[in-house]
Amino acid sequence: MYTLCPETDSDTPEVETLLDLCFAPGRTALSSYRLREGVPRVAELCLTLRGTDGTLTAAIRYWPVRVAGQAVLLLGPVAVHPIAQGEGLGGFLMRESLARAHAMGWSRVMLVGDAPYYSRFGFAKLEDVEMPPPTNPDRVLGLELRPGAWVGVAGAVVRETRPDVLAGLAEIERDSRLAAPCAEVEVTKEPVDACIEDRRAAGHPAAHQ
Repeated sequence: MYTLCPETDSDTPEVETLLDLCFAPGRTALSSYRLREGVPRVAELCLTLRGTDGTLTAAIRYWPVRVAGQAVLLLGPVAVHPIAQGEGLGGFLMRESLARAHAMGWSRVMLVGDAPYYSRFGFAKLEDVEMPPPTNPDRVLGLELRPGAWVGVAGAVVRETRPDVLAGLAEIERDSRLAAPCAEVEVTKEPVDACIEDRRAAGHPAAHQ
């Protein structure tokens, strides 16, 4: 049994420690971090899992970006503590957060990662979407939360800069009263489960951006 909660300010130091544990020291040099700098997270989708002893075991984060003027969710990083890998926590957070994103009205999601792993969640290569370099284009993947959401959406991925969007995200991030309640959940084991950032760029044996 695990406790699923939205990430709060008090969780952030532990989440950062988990990311440091999972990924190489140069993780913040990855191209995806440049898209996150100075931009509030999508707080409703940034989730944590804690074990029965209260230890943080897994976390997932999302940021807003834009492609061709369209709103896009940038998924990642996802991290699972080494002692809990193989328990299915990463997959659970993926499915739970994507379901919440759909319910919130988001249309499209992207990430940088291994297609064989993420295809199980419905992700496929985005042919004409360009992440900042250096990024292997074969690892730029997308998922439609609404049919046809990626059709005709092409070009460079850029930071979200619209003042109204940034102000709204910042308000939600600051006000814990707007967060969903915590819940006790059971997680089914999966054959593959690990820290997810960018395996090649971060140098971690199992990592996505």
